[in-house]
Amino acid sequence: MKFTIAASLLPLLAAAAPSSQHKARGTTTFGIMSARSGSPIHLLPLNAAGGAFYLGGETSSYCPLDSGCPAGTETVFAGDGSSLDVEVPGGQQVYVNPSGALSFTVPHSAYIPTGSSTGPFTYTPGKNGALGSWSFGKGFMACRDEDSKWQVFAASQNATVPSGNVGDCIGFDALAVAGNGSVAAWEYI
Repeated sequence: MKFTIAASLLPLLAAAAPSSQHKARGTTTFGIMSARSGSPIHLLPLNAAGGAFYLGGETSSYCPLDSGCPAGTETVFAGDGSSLDVEVPGGQQVYVNPSGALSFTVPHSAYIPTGSSTGPFTYTPGKNGALGSWSFGKGFMACRDEDSKWQVFAASQNATVPSGNVGDCIGFDALAVAGNGSVAAWEYI
């Protein structure tokens, strides 16, 4: 993959609105895109929607403010990737649910289903402008759901995937594009 292709996707993954809150805390932020050459998921952005994560499609977010809302059009992670980069009080955690699906908590709740895994997630920043990486366990895989969307799961033979067959899923590397420290969304829904 040429760096120029990855660099052209940076705007898709970068956060939109500045926030002194995150800059003061020094929180690392990053977006994710998939890497699997020769596949239909190659270089798709990772998006949060409906409590799950998908490759491609659109991010689903909400802001209750009349003005001053972050754009909410990209999915951005914070820290090591175990949380989303949001303004909503209490934040939103990232976890792998008991079926193996990569998921996130609903706004204003820290509830994570019993049997879920909260990590460890590992963010490795890129050096000298190169892309970084994000990982969990043995990695990630994308599986088509009933709407033909690519839902993201932890790479596991025990995952309960939409087709019922883990062999139908495609493993991928999660490339991390450093964010600009801006809050990306009020909350993801």
